[in-house]
Amino acid sequence: MGAGVSNWRLARAVSQLGQLGVVSGTALDVILARRLQDGDEGGHMRAGLDAFPFRAMAERILKRYYIAGGKAAGAAYANLRMHHKDGRREIDELCIAGNFVEVWLAKQGHSHPVGINYLEKIQLPHLPSLYGAMLAGVDYVLMGAGIPLNIPGAMDLLANHEAAEYPLYVNGAEAGEVTVSKFDPRAYIEFELGSLKRPKFLAIIASNTLATTMVKKANGRVDGFVIEGPTAGGHNAPPRGKPPLSESGEPVYGVRDEVDLTKMCAMGLPFWLAGGFGTAEKLKEALALGAAGIQVGTAFAFCRESGLREDYKQRLLADSRAGVAKVFTDPHSSPTGFPFKAAQLAGSNSELKVYEERKRVCDVGHLREIYRTAEGKIDYRCPAEPVATYVAKGGRAEDTEGKKCLCNCLLANIGMEQMRANDYREEGLVTAGDDLAGVARFLPEGAESYGAEDVIRALLEGVAMDETAAEIRDLVAEPELEVAAVATV
Repeated sequence: MGAGVSNWRLARAVSQLGQLGVVSGTALDVILARRLQDGDEGGHMRAGLDAFPFRAMAERILKRYYIAGGKAAGAAYANLRMHHKDGRREIDELCIAGNFVEVWLAKQGHSHPVGINYLEKIQLPHLPSLYGAMLAGVDYVLMGAGIPLNIPGAMDLLANHEAAEYPLYVNGAEAGEVTVSKFDPRAYIEFELGSLKRPKFLAIIASNTLATTMVKKANGRVDGFVIEGPTAGGHNAPPRGKPPLSESGEPVYGVRDEVDLTKMCAMGLPFWLAGGFGTAEKLKEALALGAAGIQVGTAFAFCRESGLREDYKQRLLADSRAGVAKVFTDPHSSPTGFPFKAAQLAGSNSELKVYEERKRVCDVGHLREIYRTAEGKIDYRCPAEPVATYVAKGGRAEDTEGKKCLCNCLLANIGMEQMRANDYREEGLVTAGDDLAGVARFLPEGAESYGAEDVIRALLEGVAMDETAAEIRDLVAEPELEVAAVATV
């Protein structure tokens, strides 16, 4: 559900209740740095860094970013160096530590599995991020928004602290040109370590073709799939073909975009269904169709434990109660080119006026595109950066139309908005699935909020384990994980 919404608190709450809690792995380097600059209320980041195996690295991070009592109100966060294909030690260390801390905190107080979710299109941080999560003993890695063929093999290498490479998509690359990012754990470890646990890998897919491709061509073991439909929040897979947009300007999905679950069952790997499955009835349906369970995001995004800032949470819950909550699938806003679902919320970047008043700036850079210059060099650009800058880098002005800086928006969603000159404050852009309209059903009578426990209790109401479920449990090969697994992404 963006960055930091499915945080360690939410994932831990879900896992403590016997399901699979999943933290968002997006921008955990930036999030760690900003939590420390905010004073680390409760001391959780420092506790995670105390448990981090590399003491010198932890001390460097604390010295550089921790501000006792927090930065001054209205002061800007320190800008970090952006990721680079050749790696940059300062940001790579933050990646390793940020992913470690988030997973380590999510795993405290229980013995159930914890997962982490990444977007394949955010390629540059993959290797240090995976290594940090694996240092913390992450049990599952989930990845969508691209074709993650090279993640399983990278995890195999990182589990033994071996150097890994990740091939990067470069816009304009010539035939035969290959560009990779490289990461060698031994350049960062401070003492010899035994082998790490290799997490199970679940690919997030939206087609049978991609599932087959993952099984046949991935460079390591694929352990299962999350099948995500177009009603799920965040980035959606674009519809197949080039159908016209709807009257409201949204992508139109059809029969070609449906996944044949009979074929998925025949593959012999467990799968979870996502997008519109956040009810007990849909969970029962999923199990009957052969799924191992469901993935739920939107219902958890608005519970007490999520990282979504409280004012946004309460206003959208009020809209849901009033029956006026709306989500728009925007085909243009994401710099990645994927459709992006945005809750319609006054004062946020879902409003055209707010978007148009924002001065374009790219200072986080996770969604930048890698491209080949006319001189044959590698450089970076983002269609949400200033138009003149993007065009000067060889981009087309028309590709900037409607593009929004999701990096800054998603950080603003969790109360880490950047401050600009003249007291300008970045506004958010809340992503949610179509189920936003019904999330108020999880509110206990007379209550203004609900917890992860309320969601899980409602989802599991009347769900019984039968022989089919027992067979699925054997396939999953994770005895402590309930079959009706609920992943928060």
